[in-house]
This record gives sequence, structure tokens and C-alpha cells, in this order.
Amino acid sequence: MNHLIVSVDPGSIGEELGITKGCHLLSIDGEEIHDIIDYEQLTTGESISMCFAEPDGTIVEAEIDKELYEPLGLTFQHGGLMSPIRSCKNHCIFCFIDQMPKGVRSSLHVKDDDWRLSLIMGNYVTLTNVDDGEFERMLKRHAGPLYISVHATDGAVRERMMNNPSAGRIMERLVRLKEAGLTFHTQVVLCPGINDGAILDRTISDLLDLYPAAGTLAVVPVGLTKFRDRLYPLVGVSPQEAAAVVEQIVRWQQIACARTGSGFVFASDELYILAGKELPPAETYEDYLQIENGVGLLRKFESEFLCALSEQGMARNIVLDSATGMSAATFMRRLFEKLKPYGIEIETHAVTNHYFGEHVTVSGLITATDLAEQLINAMKSDILLIPRTMLKENDTVFLDGTDLKDLSRRMGKRIVPMSADDGEAFVKELFELCKEV
Repeated sequence: MNHLIVSVDPGSIGEELGITKGCHLLSIDGEEIHDIIDYEQLTTGESISMCFAEPDGTIVEAEIDKELYEPLGLTFQHGGLMSPIRSCKNHCIFCFIDQMPKGVRSSLHVKDDDWRLSLIMGNYVTLTNVDDGEFERMLKRHAGPLYISVHATDGAVRERMMNNPSAGRIMERLVRLKEAGLTFHTQVVLCPGINDGAILDRTISDLLDLYPAAGTLAVVPVGLTKFRDRLYPLVGVSPQEAAAVVEQIVRWQQIACARTGSGFVFASDELYILAGKELPPAETYEDYLQIENGVGLLRKFESEFLCALSEQGMARNIVLDSATGMSAATFMRRLFEKLKPYGIEIETHAVTNHYFGEHVTVSGLITATDLAEQLINAMKSDILLIPRTMLKENDTVFLDGTDLKDLSRRMGKRIVPMSADDGEAFVKELFELCKEV
């Protein structure tokens, strides 16, 4: 296996060795390089041996002495992974991508289940798309922490949920990870009547037995859009079911704390809101290790928001509008009340998600279409604040493909993306905005 080098950093070790664009990396310390995981681990040392082929096919071997972790300055084909992203072979009954309509950004139709992205970016993976040889390489490279979608430790239930016969091996593999000294975080997408109740009890118990290798477990409700024609007949989590699950998780947190000192299992903010229950105090969430699953996101935002607000002076009297999903609207309205003594009034609009379906209540899945249709005649001001999560990362495009500028022209309003996961940043951005207008 060889890897095409597409650029070499000026002044780097690679340039000093005479490596140029068009060369191919063949091996490091005599080992075959599968991808970035192998490359990064094998190039960290102070003394390495590298074999590469020049564009004319000449084989060159180089002995390299360098600083520990000093990079070689090489960039490879296929970007950061040095190989294509691995697609998912599962057919999960709850797969959100299968529920995407036509017309959304093309990236939303991509199914990946790549453990390397779990290691590098914190993506959740199932481990069902990893053969035994690749799994042994994970152990050899000591890949961790990983983020693993478990859903159920009952093998038969997990196979049914993923429609993949290899899905039932999850506990076998998690035990191997623990034995190898690897750490991981886990999640359960809760599907009523399938992996709740006693099945959830077993899942929590089995994973708690793997602590501290299994660091945390997040439980999130299944997300259902209106585009489920010919898909498995799932139902969403009802308020009564959400309340029961929250109570179940609280009981297990007490057990986990007594055994380990950690709450271990956490319900997402969405489950608490759906259940009509007050969110737990900020300290309950420990180090917010499941923040990407919406576990403690609102409390973290609130804590940062209030701390930053206490350091601000008076702003000019101003009225602004903001948009959020149905699930967070009440919480955000209460939080924004804290701004009134500073001269800032924010009218918070809870946007119903007609585009994906009313069961989708999170802010990050709101589209420009729904913003325009519901707010164009409902705003008090000429400025609309929106969470930056409504837009593609590092871009200005909504999920329905509409650009921020196009929406602004359509509504005749200034639309300002704001920090959605950092309350301190939100307050600073808000007060800077107040100085501008």
C-alpha cells in the first residue's frame, strides 16, 4: 500500500529529504501504512526509517533524526485520513440520513461509520463495519478515546436495530477494548418498545461494568422526520415515556455514583424538556463529556452566559429578535430575561419545523424556509439572531441549501449568526452587536 504525496511544506523535514509532490510513501520503520492513524503514530519518534518512491519509480530509503512529535511536512491524497472515508453498511431502523428529503445539502446523504473519524473528531461509530483485522489494528494503535453507538448490549436487539448480523458482537468488542487499555464513550438512541425498559437497564448495567474504560453513556431520544415512507414504523418518545426514562437514568446515576464516584449515564437535554422536567444543576454533568449529544448543553451555555453577563456594563436600550427550536425556546426565554436590566430585550421565537416535521425540535435542524415563512411578519425588530448551528460549518448555507444573504434579502432583515454552544462568546458577540446598531 502506498500513498501519493500531493504537497511538501517549505523548510520541512520532507523537503530536506528531497521528497517532492508526486512521490509515494511506501513504509515507515518497515511497516505498511494504511492511513493517517498508522502514519501519525509511526512518525512521532525521534528516529525513524522511511521508504518512499520518487515520481520516476526510484526507491529511496531515508534514516531520519528529529524532535519528538516533529512533523515531516507531508500532505497526502485523500486529505486528512490518507484514504477514503469508510461508508456505513448498517441499515439502522432509526437512521436519520434515511429520513432526509431531496434538496438538502449533499453531505447530509453521506453515511459514514469510520472509527478513525471517531478518534479524530469524536464521531459516533458502531464498530459493525470493522472486520477482525482492522479491529486488531485499532488495538495495536491504541486508538482512543473512541465514541461508540451501542444502542443495546443485547446482541439480538442490536442486530434487529441495525439490520447487521455482526452487530451482536458489541460486548465482545467492548471487552477487548477494555482489556487493551483503551477508553471510549457510548450512546443509546432510544427507540420506544425496542431498546427501552429492561433492555435499557441491561445496557446501562453492562456498560457500567466496563467503567472506567467505558467513561460515559448518553441516552438520546430517536429523531424522526416526516420523510419515513417505507421505513420501519418507529414512534417517537412520548412525554410520559421521556419522564420514565429520566427517572430510570437518575436511579442508575445513584448506583453509578456509589460504585464509581461518577454519574456515568446521562439523559440528553431533549429528554428532560420532552418530559417537562427541570434540567439538573450544572455540576451534575461533571466534565460535559457528552456535550455533542446535547447532554448538559443548555446548562453549560447558561453558566457561561451568566458569568460573562456579570462582567458587562450597560448597553443601549435595544430590542432584538431571536429564533430557536421548539425544545429550547422556554429555556432561552427565561435566560434572555436576565438581559433586561442591561437594556437588552430579545423576543424569542420558537420555530416549528415544517420542513423536516414537527417532531424535529432542535435548533440546528431549522431551515431558512421555516424561518422566512414563520417570522417574516412576526418580528419586533430589524435584526434576527440565529444559532450558528443552523448553518453549515464555516459556511453560510442552511440545510435546505438557502444562503444566509438570500434569506436576509427575502425577509428584509439583518440576520446575525451567534454562538450556540458557548454562552460567554454569545454575550460578547451580543454586546458588540449592540455597539454597532
